[in-house]
Amino acid sequence: MNEQEKTAIVIGGGLAGCEAAYTLAQHGVAVTLYEMKPVRFSPAHKSDRLAELVCSNSLKARRQASAAGLLKEEMRRLGSVCLTVADTCTVPAGGALAVDRDLFADGVTRMIEEHPLITVVRQECTTIPETGVAVVASGPLTSDALSAQLTALCGEGLHFYDAAAPIVMTDSVDMHHAFYASRYGREEGERAEESNGDYLNCPLSKEEYEAFWEALVHAERAPLHEFEADEQPTVYEGCMPIEVLASRGKDAIRFGPMKPVGLRDPQTGHRPWAVLQLRAENEAGTLRNLVGFQTNLRFPEQKRVFGMIPALQHAEYVRYGVMHRNTFLDSPRLLAPTFSFRRRQTLFFAGQMTGVEGYMESAASGILAGHNAARMLFGKPPLVLPPDTMIGALAAYVSSYEGRDFQPMGANFGILPPLDTPIRDKKMRYEALSDRALQSLEAALQKE
Repeated sequence: MNEQEKTAIVIGGGLAGCEAAYTLAQHGVAVTLYEMKPVRFSPAHKSDRLAELVCSNSLKARRQASAAGLLKEEMRRLGSVCLTVADTCTVPAGGALAVDRDLFADGVTRMIEEHPLITVVRQECTTIPETGVAVVASGPLTSDALSAQLTALCGEGLHFYDAAAPIVMTDSVDMHHAFYASRYGREEGERAEESNGDYLNCPLSKEEYEAFWEALVHAERAPLHEFEADEQPTVYEGCMPIEVLASRGKDAIRFGPMKPVGLRDPQTGHRPWAVLQLRAENEAGTLRNLVGFQTNLRFPEQKRVFGMIPALQHAEYVRYGVMHRNTFLDSPRLLAPTFSFRRRQTLFFAGQMTGVEGYMESAASGILAGHNAARMLFGKPPLVLPPDTMIGALAAYVSSYEGRDFQPMGANFGILPPLDTPIRDKKMRYEALSDRALQSLEAALQKE
């Protein structure tokens, strides 16, 4: 191919689309990035900026010897634009990397729009290019017109529902019934390595918790008429509405997002019966996210039921929780570990629609799709990352899952191949898995 032919199209300006476009451009490819906002908005998106975070503002654990931390370190070594920006707009979140969502979206938008090889076109893309190199990263809320194109191309699609948690004003939290503290233990995910008192805790007594639980399981839920009101939704475990989890038993949420382990209420000197944690949403700390409280309750019901938590009895909500549909492909049948479409090698997919779950997982798929789209344009062999790297393991999962019920997967050490020499101590095992992954990634990149 000559220089004039090194062009590509990216559909979708979310995290995956931005990573794909940026990676292509960094390889010298002229990219046209289509983003339908602000011409059209999905039910979950409110801003016209690229890389909008519509659920949590946490990008999960920082610690390299955690699955989420390892994923981010691999992404950094592959040139992630999202992490370049994220590191400039962090908010306190213990051991997690959480960002001011507005500053994050502003920063990514600026880097994409100002890149000399990227042209952002603000219009809905309703067709999938039949020729040339393209990356489809239109997200889990792909528009109806493009969804119809995907169905025609791929066959019957799949979908699940997930939900976002409410956000409240920090100064509206009743501090007579709340306290700053962190758990003493370490956990995977967005509550990893809490150590600096970055979470605002809202304790409940046994009586308060039982009254809250009773109200929660009987509260009125919002209808799903915007999407598929006639169907019974399949709720993905990784982002389950709090009321759905609560319906599984009186202690389900007390052993889940409301667990009091490692916390002591300074007013009583005892561990609370249950605790809701609030995490900073912005750099100034004026907004707080209800951790683990994704919900599909009607807005008045959210205010009523969550207001039964003493610290939230006068809370001012800046965003109520919402539930929305996520669509993903039957990727094991359709995609290669390079994220290319098996039936058309010049077509790539990226993001949650491939069956990876989570902000960083989606972004990572965009990086790998971008690398491979660029390599195809320059006549180079594809980059298939080793399965003992976290990105390589995720790519292998979505492209070769052999079970009957393919569901989205986030970063976790369980998808990596075991160590040659087993290590019983979990901390040491995770460190060894992380070290092996990064060495394997470096070896793979040095071959390029």
